[in-house]
Amino acid sequence: MDKRRILDAILERLTAEARTLAQAAMTAHQAATHEDNKARSKYETLALEASYIAQGQANRAAELAAAVKLYERLEPVPFLAETPVGTGALVTFEEAGGKVSCVFLGPDQGGLKVIVDGVEVVVITEASPLGQSLLGLTTDDEFAFRGKKCLITAVE
Repeated sequence: MDKRRILDAILERLTAEARTLAQAAMTAHQAATHEDNKARSKYETLALEASYIAQGQANRAAELAAAVKLYERLEPVPFLAETPVGTGALVTFEEAGGKVSCVFLGPDQGGLKVIVDGVEVVVITEASPLGQSLLGLTTDDEFAFRGKKCLITAVE
């Protein structure tokens, strides 16, 4: 599978989410500062609530913008069968029972899912339990994850 296409799909998702959140934060900020939402008593908290929402959305948008920069700098380096798994690796593994999974070890935003060439690729990080299990392994290595025996079938 082409890692450049995976990185492009990740960047597209992160950029779109950051743009959406930035717009939502602006809308929430406008609601927080709008004259109609001004508190007329101590029980009217709409403006305060909107300001909390705006701040949370702005913070998340900033996190996504930082992640975009990390992924823009990440070069798709090829991993050989004997190359240990590390950041930038695309790992395919099979669980006992036959389920095949494809994960991309990225620098940030673990849990993000993208579909490339009809295959779902889940982004994981080195800090995740699965990332910790995979670090340093190579093709044909076995590992245990969530109590299941797994086999790495490819590292790209």
